[in-house]
Amino acid sequence: MKTPTYIGGWKSVFYSLHVMKEVGLGNFTRTLTSKNTCKTCAYGMGGQKGGMVNEAGDKIEICKKSLQAQLTDLQEPIASDFWKLNSIPDLLKWRPRELERAGRLADPVFKEKNETKYKVISWEEAFFKISKRFKETDPERAFFYSSGRSSNEAAFLLHLFARIYGTNNVNNCSYYCHQASGVGMGATLGTGTATIQLEDLKQTDLIFVIGANPASNHPRFVTELLQCRRRGGKVIVINPAKEPGLVKFAIPSDVRSFLSSGSEIASQYLQPTIGGDIALIYGIAKYLIENNLTDQVFIQNHCQNQNEFFEKIGNLSWELVVEASGVEKAEIEIAAKTYYKAQNVVFTWAMGITHHKHGVENVEAIVALAMLRGMIGRKNAGLLPLRGHSNVQGIGSVGVTPVLKQQIFDNIQKELKIMLPEKPGWDTMECMRMAYDDKVDLAFILGGNLYGSNPNLNFAEKALNNIPFKVFLSTTLNEGHLKGVDQECLILPVLVRDEEKQRTTQESMFNFVRLSDGGINRLANAKGEVEIIAEIAGQVVDKQILDFKTFKNHDSIRKAISQVIPGFEKLAEINSTEEEFQIKGRTFHTPFFPTPSGKGIFKFHKINAVGKPEKGSFKLMSVRSEGQFNSIVYDEDDAWRGVKHREVILMNEHDMQENKLSPGQKISISSYSGKLNNYEVYPFNIARGCVLGYYPETNVLVNSDLDPRSKTPAFKNTLVKIIKAD
Repeated sequence: MKTPTYIGGWKSVFYSLHVMKEVGLGNFTRTLTSKNTCKTCAYGMGGQKGGMVNEAGDKIEICKKSLQAQLTDLQEPIASDFWKLNSIPDLLKWRPRELERAGRLADPVFKEKNETKYKVISWEEAFFKISKRFKETDPERAFFYSSGRSSNEAAFLLHLFARIYGTNNVNNCSYYCHQASGVGMGATLGTGTATIQLEDLKQTDLIFVIGANPASNHPRFVTELLQCRRRGGKVIVINPAKEPGLVKFAIPSDVRSFLSSGSEIASQYLQPTIGGDIALIYGIAKYLIENNLTDQVFIQNHCQNQNEFFEKIGNLSWELVVEASGVEKAEIEIAAKTYYKAQNVVFTWAMGITHHKHGVENVEAIVALAMLRGMIGRKNAGLLPLRGHSNVQGIGSVGVTPVLKQQIFDNIQKELKIMLPEKPGWDTMECMRMAYDDKVDLAFILGGNLYGSNPNLNFAEKALNNIPFKVFLSTTLNEGHLKGVDQECLILPVLVRDEEKQRTTQESMFNFVRLSDGGINRLANAKGEVEIIAEIAGQVVDKQILDFKTFKNHDSIRKAISQVIPGFEKLAEINSTEEEFQIKGRTFHTPFFPTPSGKGIFKFHKINAVGKPEKGSFKLMSVRSEGQFNSIVYDEDDAWRGVKHREVILMNEHDMQENKLSPGQKISISSYSGKLNNYEVYPFNIARGCVLGYYPETNVLVNSDLDPRSKTPAFKNTLVKIIKAD
C-alpha cells in the first residue's frame, strides 16, 4: 500500500466517465441537470437553481459522492425471481457493495418468521399486514426511525403518525452522528445548527477543520478551503490521521487546481491523539488568555461565565495540555498566533468531534474558543457543523425527535387540533436496548441501515432479532435487511428524491431549504415515502382524529409544517413561488443568542492526562472510505488513502516497528465487544498509539458506551488489542 500524493483531479474525472458509460449519457445528463437537491451530504446543491448550482450561484458544483449515489439509483430494478433464487444465507455471503449493486428494490417483499427467503407480495397485502400489526401493537412497544435522506414532508408525516398512534418513540440517525453538536451548541448558544450562511464562508481568512475529512465526505467544501488559501487565508486541520486529501487536492471544477499536481489545502496540520481535542483547544485558548489576545469587549458584553473559564484555563499546566493532547507546545502556539491574526474565522467539525463519550464537551470547547475572539454573532465568522446526509438536519427540524420542543408541541396541538402523548420517547440507542430486553414489538424504519449504523454489531443483531415485526422503506438492499431478521420483516420499495411524483423539500447544513422537482420515471411499482406513510396511517388512525389521506398531497403537509415549525413559514407556498429560503432565526450576524440571558455561555471541562496504552493496545477510530457514504459502500478500495480493500487497519509506522508488524501482515483485533480476524495492517500517518479502521465493519469492536448528554456512541475512541494472526 502506498499513500497517494495526487488526490481528486483526473481520478474524479475518470470516475465520472465510468458512471456515464454505465448508466448512459442521457440518464446521466438528465439526472445531474434536473432541479433536485443533491442526494448525498448536507452541504447542499441543486434545487430550483439547477442540479449543479448552490445558493451562492456557484456553477458546476458536483462531486464524486454525488456520482456514486446516482450510480446506484440508476440501476435496473431487481427481478421478481431474484427472491426465489437467493436465500438470506446466500445473500449474507455477498459483500455490502454487491448488495447495494444488486439493483433497485422494485416490489414489496415479505419474510415469515424463521423463513430464509423473502417473497414478493402486492402493495395491498403489504398495507394490510402493516396496518393489522399496528392495530394489534401497544404503541409504547413500537418505535419509528428515520435516516437523513428522506424529505421534510415524509419526516413530518412520520412523526405525526407516530405521536397520534400513541408514542414519542421517534428518532433519527443524528443520534449516531451530530446530536452532540446540537446539545453542545444548545447549552452554550441556545441554537443547534450552523450560525453562518454559505456566503459568510466565502469571506473567511481562517477556517478550522476539526475531526473531519471533507476531501472524502464533503468534497465541495474543499473548494471553499482552497479559495480561502487563495485569498491569502489559512486552513488549520486538526485530525489524528493525516488525510492526503486535506494536504493537497486537485479540484476538477477549478482549472488551475485541476491542471496542477494538487492545490495545498492545510496550512497547518495538527495531529492530536484520539480523545485529545479538548486539551488542544484549551491549549490554544491558554496562549490567547496568557498573552491578552482575547476580545474583551465582546466577552464582557456578550458572554457569561468567562471569569471561571479564564481562571480554570489559567490553572492548566502546559505539561498537562501537551501530554493530554499529544501536540507539542510550539505547534499549539503557532495555531494560536494564526487565530489571533485572522479577522474572519469559521470553525467546522464533524464526527471526529462528536463520536466520543465527551462529544458534547468537545463542541462546547470549540464554542468557547470562538467566543474568546468574538468569532460568533457577526458576519463572515461563526460555527459550521459538517453534517452528513442531505436532509439529516431537516429531519430533526420538522420534529423527528423523541422529545419535541415545547413551542412545536404546543403549535401542533393548537393548529392541528389533536392531543399528543407527553411521555418522553426513546433515543436511538434506547430503542435498541429496549429491543434487546424484548420490550419492542414493532419497528418502522424509514431508510438507512439501522443494523450497520450501530456500535457493537453483535448486540445490534440480537436486539433487532427480538423485534417480532419490522418494516423497512428502502431503495436498495443492505445488511440491515439480512441480519437481525429472524422474525417477520417487510421491505417496501421507495422512490428516490428525483423520482418523486410530487415536489419535496430538504434543508442543508447552512439552514437553507431547497425545493426538489422529482419527476424522473424509473420504476413502475415503487411508491413515494409520503404516499406509503399516509396510506398506513390512514388505515390505522381514525380519520375523525386526523384524516391522513389528505396528507397524500404534499402541499397539505407543507402547509401544516409552516404552521407549526418556527422559521418554516415560507414553506406553505414554496410549490407556487419556487422561492427557496434561509430559515429564520438560525443565522447569527449579531451577538444576541437565544439563551436565557441572550449571551454565549463559557463552559470548562476537566482534562486528564492520557496514559500510554500497554504494548499491543491502541485507540481505534472508525472512519468512512472515499468509496462510501455513511454505511453505503460504493467501492471496495479507498482511492484517497491508497487502500485496496476494507479488511485493513492503518497504524503509525513506528508503532508497527515497535510491535514487529510488517506491511500487509495478517492480524487479529479484539475489544471488550468483539473480535475481527484475518485483517491486514499497513502504515499510515496517524498519531502514535492510534489506529484507523473502516465503518461499519469495525463497529463489531465498538462498545455501546454513550456520551451521557447526547446519547451518541463513541465510534472514534475504542480501546483495542492487536496481535499477529495465528
